[in-house]
Amino acid sequence: MSWYHNAVFYQALVGSFKADGDKEVGTLRGVIDKLDYLQWLGVDCLWLSPFYASPLRDDGYDIADYYSIHPDYGTMEDFEELIAQLHRRGMRIMTDLALNHTSSDHPWFQASRTDPTGPYGDFYVWGDDPERYPEIRVIFTDVETSNWTWDDQRGQYYFHRFYSHQPDLNYDNPAVQEEVFKILSFWMDKGLDGLRLDAIAYLFERDGLGGESLPETIEFVEKIRSFMDTHYPDAVLIAEANQPPAETMQFYGKGERFHMVFNFPVMPRLYQALALADATPVYSILDELPALPDGCQWGTFLRNHDELTLEMVDDDVRELMYEAFLPDDEMRAHVGIARRLMPLMNGDRRKVELMFSLLMTLPGAPFIYYGDEIGMLDDTTLPDRYAVRTPMQWDDSEHSGFSTKAPSRLPVVGGTSVAAQLDDATSLLNTVRSMIAERHAHPDLGTAPCEPVETGEEAVLGYQRGDLLCLHNFSDRSIDLGPVELGPYGYAWLPA
Repeated sequence: MSWYHNAVFYQALVGSFKADGDKEVGTLRGVIDKLDYLQWLGVDCLWLSPFYASPLRDDGYDIADYYSIHPDYGTMEDFEELIAQLHRRGMRIMTDLALNHTSSDHPWFQASRTDPTGPYGDFYVWGDDPERYPEIRVIFTDVETSNWTWDDQRGQYYFHRFYSHQPDLNYDNPAVQEEVFKILSFWMDKGLDGLRLDAIAYLFERDGLGGESLPETIEFVEKIRSFMDTHYPDAVLIAEANQPPAETMQFYGKGERFHMVFNFPVMPRLYQALALADATPVYSILDELPALPDGCQWGTFLRNHDELTLEMVDDDVRELMYEAFLPDDEMRAHVGIARRLMPLMNGDRRKVELMFSLLMTLPGAPFIYYGDEIGMLDDTTLPDRYAVRTPMQWDDSEHSGFSTKAPSRLPVVGGTSVAAQLDDATSLLNTVRSMIAERHAHPDLGTAPCEPVETGEEAVLGYQRGDLLCLHNFSDRSIDLGPVELGPYGYAWLPA
């Protein structure tokens, strides 16, 4: 079993986690200041969202320079110190790389616009026909009407899967592929333990075939894995591939592609089961997932830095989810819901605990989004996904211990804090910490098969993982199962 099979991952946004002194945004030194907290919580690997140079029109996923750090966050020396401090504590670190696109501010794109025949002229996907690739869906349908945008300077359209300020790189250009390996080497040589490759399913486009999970994309993924195995054999590669189950499995292959893939098929079914008070959607999706190749693992998550994505559910399920979890259309982001875990659960601590229990016991390594362990709220007056990216709340001081000054980018939400829960043994924070410790005490949870167990109650999900029988009640009523009674939204981990 590799280290990532049973690791607990924790995602933090540098700009929203902890400021350094009177800085008005979070910094790398602020993250260093809170490593003791993460170690106390039981975190094995810290996942940092992008901190590269960027205009921050998409919170850093719009990269303007792959080789430098945004000056607001600190210096390269700060980053190297962060890695050293984590490793000193026996913890690991991974970060994001957005390789599908760059910011339109990137010097490569600017050169591509002004010098079509120069070295960067073919670094992006340019064309004269804005109707090309009709098979490729517009992902952000609430802000973009097309995947093509006209550029006056070049006199052509450029292609983008996401925002129009994020032009897609042209992976049919060998120079782009070579640059990717330089970027990988640069950051892995700093001592990273892994990488999440953002939007990795969308590297290539083909007429008549679209642009998701194409054979050319899979082939390039294999090149990346081979490169990593040769030069950084202990590192983990994680795919963000929001695809149906069959396409998702392509990113594992026979174990020669990604080590881990985020479990987008399962995640929305947990919310669907809650909305219906019926475990059937979870049983059904678990039955659809094939066994993983040797050495591979799922990345299991409840929430992350984006919206609660509903791209891969059908229209009827999406409408059900809106009815259950979207009280106001202002909380919508694209086709998903921009809410944190506690508000999604309507402030019901029992439901939050139920979801954390699922996170810790379902197949895969659990990924926790910063602040969800204390039940942080969100700010739905903020646009797009910023509602779920507000500053971490450390104490009950004026700015929640995030900074001695008011944060300049996003406001503090308030309502709870780490300090308010730290010494309360019954708090959500300490409950989550206990779950993490219990998971670590059962390493079989990292690799044991998930064997469904019929409970005789449609609201109760049962499955065996190694030496544990796990039971989860998706209803608001108590259910007596004989050996145990599950209260409303109750859960139990029983010796099998």
